[in-house]
Amino acid sequence: MRVLVTNDDGIESPGLTVLAEAALDAGHEVVVAAPHRQYSGASAALTAQESDGQLVLVDKRPPGLPAEVRAFGVKAAPGLIGFVASFGAFGDKPDIVMSGINLGANTGKAILHSGTVGAALSASSHGIRAMAVSIASGDPQHWATARRVTDEALAWLVDQPVGDRVLNVNVPDIAPDRLRGIRPAGLASFGAVQARVKELGTGYVQMSYTGVDAEDEPGTDHYLLARGWATLTVLRAPVEDSSGLTLPRIDGSQSAAEGHEGEPLVDVSTGTVMSTSTDRPSGEIDDGEGGAPV
Repeated sequence: MRVLVTNDDGIESPGLTVLAEAALDAGHEVVVAAPHRQYSGASAALTAQESDGQLVLVDKRPPGLPAEVRAFGVKAAPGLIGFVASFGAFGDKPDIVMSGINLGANTGKAILHSGTVGAALSASSHGIRAMAVSIASGDPQHWATARRVTDEALAWLVDQPVGDRVLNVNVPDIAPDRLRGIRPAGLASFGAVQARVKELGTGYVQMSYTGVDAEDEPGTDHYLLARGWATLTVLRAPVEDSSGLTLPRIDGSQSAAEGHEGEPLVDVSTGTVMSTSTDRPSGEIDDGEGGAPV
């Protein structure tokens, strides 16, 4: 199978190499395409820096990446990388997207904001098997543990049917001989941290962040991770809620309700599809680096 490896920590993160080597050793064809810089918290945003409508690439590689693996540094958010990969931007459409290994856990409902998870969800919405892998440390010391869990997770994913699901994997940063095992887990109510407004000032808002008490929710990803287990959680790309809620039906005017066969359809615009260097959200900074368009 063809595997695309990406992340939200940037092209120079060692976690990319761990995933690439896991896929190579499993016999897959591998290509790496990751943001040229840090994109944490980007969710599945379609943000990019463009040159005349072309995505810009930079000549960078993850440390220690095997020489036979092609690598692309992309001036784009991970969600966009997963999106364009499904259309052949980095070679043939991948069969699997592996996103990570993120530096820090992605647990609980806060995964909504994760660029690591967002890249996987973006790919899965285009019929690609996808997984997101995170290790619970900003400065990991035990990549071997993450590799061991990744091997098991990838072997499982390969055997699953193509669909709109993502396997979210979290690994504690502990030695392999301390790993208690791998367990399915539900999402915690919150992520690894909670936020609150600390101060409202003139022209600014100051936030504060505190850790979550893992004692409260046995069986959830954060709870198990804090106790030395690696966790697996299956996520779904956005789907409608079929729980049976009764929604209102409201009729318009009599003339509008009558048939209008033969009239042109109402124009339905999707607005700005992708933020670029000339239409960029406030957090997107043009770093001035060069690069080649693709």
